[in-house]
Amino acid sequence: MTSTTPGPTARPPLTARPRPAAAPLPTTPAVRRAPAAPAVTPSAVPAARPRIEGDWFLLPAPRPEAAVRLFCFPHAGGDATAFTPLARALAPATEVWALRPPARGGRSRDPMPADFAALTAEVAAAIAPHLAPGRRAAFYGQSFGALLAYEVARALPADRRPELVVVAGAPSPAEWTERESKDLDAAELLRLTGLEELVSADSELVELALAGIRTDLAVSATYRHHPHPPLASALYALAGAEDPMLATTDLSGWAAHTRGAFDQLVLPGGHLLATVDRPGPVNLLTSLLSGRAAADPTTVSTATARATARATATEEQPSW
Repeated sequence: MTSTTPGPTARPPLTARPRPAAAPLPTTPAVRRAPAAPAVTPSAVPAARPRIEGDWFLLPAPRPEAAVRLFCFPHAGGDATAFTPLARALAPATEVWALRPPARGGRSRDPMPADFAALTAEVAAAIAPHLAPGRRAAFYGQSFGALLAYEVARALPADRRPELVVVAGAPSPAEWTERESKDLDAAELLRLTGLEELVSADSELVELALAGIRTDLAVSATYRHHPHPPLASALYALAGAEDPMLATTDLSGWAAHTRGAFDQLVLPGGHLLATVDRPGPVNLLTSLLSGRAAADPTTVSTATARATARATATEEQPSW
């Protein structure tokens, strides 16, 4: 599994030798920051019995009284259960609705739509009844799920779109490529996502995981980006500092896809931030969903990460 570096220093540290301050770098419009919200641990909230809603959603910790619904979209080959720790950590203020993709788990007999556009349309139709005007909602997606979350938000009627879309571990739609299906087979993707160790002890689980990944890679390869008006929703783009699948942690390309607030953050971790054994960016999501749009104290803004990388590279130049 990909290692995680704790604390905010996700990039090589600066040396102690003082240097002149670097010139300010251009930044994209960012959500105003405030002190981070305290973490909500799973043990602080009594467990509730998970519930299935129709074919498409799992509620790992149902909270009908919650002020906001967070719809979560899994990575390629992933399932709704990946968001169970996150759901428990965000309760009771937020109720997680995790997407149950076809062709795996409890929906193993349901066929996957033929292409990405068809999948987007089906998910949008399934989610729309649960997005009543005036009810607060947000989307969170990882990798393949990040792209799907964005496209589903765009496909919804304007009065049912989420107020916030958080995308993790994915290039922007305009930069999306077929590299996952061209350059990686399912086994390699299972390893790079850090999930191989979780299923390696059971050969049947390995085969099920590989089948799900192959299915989603085939759908991913059919995605085509078409220019369109940007969303009005606020948008956060997240990258794991040690993600082996992103060519860069600079996700500023997402800024062009919203006319609402935008920010990008680098967090400790690999390709997947939320998994069956860790909840993911709980503090950040808690802050955003509570209306206090503040960064997790363990995150590094992209501007800071760029400045750090630039100054570190400068250390190797003899002219300094």
